[in-house]
Amino acid sequence: MSLPLTAPLAQAAHPFTKIEAAPESAFWIDSGFLTGHFDSDDGLNGNNKGLAAEYRFSGTMAATLGRFHNSDRAWSNYAGVIWQPYALGPLRLGAALALFDGYPRMRGGGWFPAVIPTLTHDWERFGVNIGIIPSYKDRLYGGVSVQFKLKVFE
Repeated sequence: MSLPLTAPLAQAAHPFTKIEAAPESAFWIDSGFLTGHFDSDDGLNGNNKGLAAEYRFSGTMAATLGRFHNSDRAWSNYAGVIWQPYALGPLRLGAALALFDGYPRMRGGGWFPAVIPTLTHDWERFGVNIGIIPSYKDRLYGGVSVQFKLKVFE
């Protein structure tokens, strides 16, 4: 009878866990982003409408690609992987490692690499990705972006 009482205590003592990299198979359709920019006085676009696909092929990795209307009000494309080797309770923790384009002040709108700290919470059929976007000089605007997901199949 002590198990229900000690399990939460053990979880509280070790809130971070390592996620197994075992094979998985789940395909998600993702929305664009809702972004709260760190510098909210620049009149940036925070409603980054768009569409993306995400395929989780292991417990720690997912491939992703998409298109969205960025903070500069131009269209951007991206392709990359989401690597999340750790969890904090139900949240997967890691980073998106991706290539982006479409930002006029970053390489003239051409492709560039980015590393974006990313948290994910997946329920049965729905999920959310939260990205913490770093600012980069006067070329990219930092903020916190939320992306909603719908699982299409496993």
